[in-house]
Amino acid sequence: MTAELSPNKDIVPGPLGTPPPEFARRHEEGPLDPAAMPSGDLVPVAVRYEDVRTLLGSAASSRNLRLPGLPRLVSGMGIDDDPDALINQDPPEHTRYRRIMHGAFTPRQTEPWRPWIAAIAGELLDGLGEEFDLVDAFAVRLPGQVICRLLGVPPGDYDRFVAWTDMFLTTSTATEQIRYQGYTEFMAYARDLVARHRAEPGDDLIDLLVQARDDGDRLSEGELVNTVFSLITAGHETTASMVSRGAFRLMLHREQWDELVAQPELAPTAAEEILRYDGPPASAFMRRMTEDVELSGGTLKAGTVVMPNLNAANHDPRAFPEPERFDIHRFGAQPPHPHLAFGYGPHRCLAAALARVELTEAVRALVIKRPGLRLAVPAEDVAWSDGLTYRPVALPVTSAGPGS
Repeated sequence: MTAELSPNKDIVPGPLGTPPPEFARRHEEGPLDPAAMPSGDLVPVAVRYEDVRTLLGSAASSRNLRLPGLPRLVSGMGIDDDPDALINQDPPEHTRYRRIMHGAFTPRQTEPWRPWIAAIAGELLDGLGEEFDLVDAFAVRLPGQVICRLLGVPPGDYDRFVAWTDMFLTTSTATEQIRYQGYTEFMAYARDLVARHRAEPGDDLIDLLVQARDDGDRLSEGELVNTVFSLITAGHETTASMVSRGAFRLMLHREQWDELVAQPELAPTAAEEILRYDGPPASAFMRRMTEDVELSGGTLKAGTVVMPNLNAANHDPRAFPEPERFDIHRFGAQPPHPHLAFGYGPHRCLAAALARVELTEAVRALVIKRPGLRLAVPAEDVAWSDGLTYRPVALPVTSAGPGS
């Protein structure tokens, strides 16, 4: 691995939010070439499917990035700084924490939520006129309402935690002071929310987490608060990103949109291809090697901080033939390798089953309720965010025809 910058140091998305053209070169010639993080720090980026899986599944891959002098994802305070957050823990603490929470997020637990999630999606679309902003009116509000209901968050608090979420998933606009203030306010809110559920138990997800245990071991107060924080930030914005990007991608592939209109039962496989093609997030967060690790692209020495790029892995031609082709049938009867949109290994997204239900029902509702949905502006005029979850800032759309 060369210590020099690759010719194109920034991995920039292609036009219309398509995968970065740089992926193709890196897959072949620079599987561990460095790139600049939003902080400006340079770290090697793993792009091959095999290498990313190896990194995410390795016991030598640590999420403790709090040692002095290590590269940072963002300048100032960020997600990597909280030692109590599940995403930042290593075994055995991570193993215990995750084991206790696992039962609250299994497909068996989340599947009964599907009918009311589908109902929310349908009601949101029913309440809109012929022209609307799909991001603000649907993609953001659907996961927002879902997480409010799951966590027992009062509807009036919705705007507050949307603002906090934006702050923590932004890489360039929030100063360190603003980020710290937002973090303090958010954690105080989450702590109060947990305390209210302890005092007045109900039957929502926080109550389920309060009751969760393994051989008598329960989550501590700090762990519960961090879980609520993670669910609100990751569970809200990343799902909104997927719904936004997925709807945009489908509208650009009109023949596949029309096929979904005719066969809404294809929504689950369409959701899987959206997750592969546009999957959240572009990275799985950086890892620090605690010992030497051999990859197809070379050796990562102990102490090296590396970024496993999930999006690049999902566009590796070794794993997905013609990865640049968007195809809602890719994950049909004979699917290729599993995509890595939810990560892999010990830190695989805990709420993946819930995210799948939300994305699937969002797609299904759109093609049933708004079969004639189209962009109201040229696709080239759609502006994209610059945060950790890269998505359209707004999607002006118009619908016409029966059922729209």
